[in-house]
Amino acid sequence: QLQVVESGGGLVQPGGSLRLSCAASGFRSGYNLGFYAIGWFRQAPGKEREGLSCISTSGKTNYLDSVKGRFTISRDSAKNTVYLQMNSLKPEDTAVYYCAVKFNPRSPICTIQPQYDYWGHGTQVTVSS
Repeated sequence: QLQVVESGGGLVQPGGSLRLSCAASGFRSGYNLGFYAIGWFRQAPGKEREGLSCISTSGKTNYLDSVKGRFTISRDSAKNTVYLQMNSLKPEDTAVYYCAVKFNPRSPICTIQPQYDYWGHGTQVTVSS
């Protein structure tokens, strides 16, 4: 069973940075994260889960408008890990951040809609002075 685990959350001051990691394991023999599209999502208290960014198997990325220029998604398929570099953090970025993966080897694009198969349990990001 494929598992996804997020890490790297914490408390940061406004204007600060964090790098979240998403490590995946449990692939079938012969497969790795390179066969999967990955998405990052977040959910703040009292709000719906929103998609932030995604990266396709070909490396194409998409971003929510409110995080463009501040967040950067990247993948290291050899390590089966995806990262979300978050800069210029704001208090409104406070939320639980989730990583999700979807087997999608033939598609050059990805979506920030929650159409993913495997989800992590999330990591808390708090932006506060």
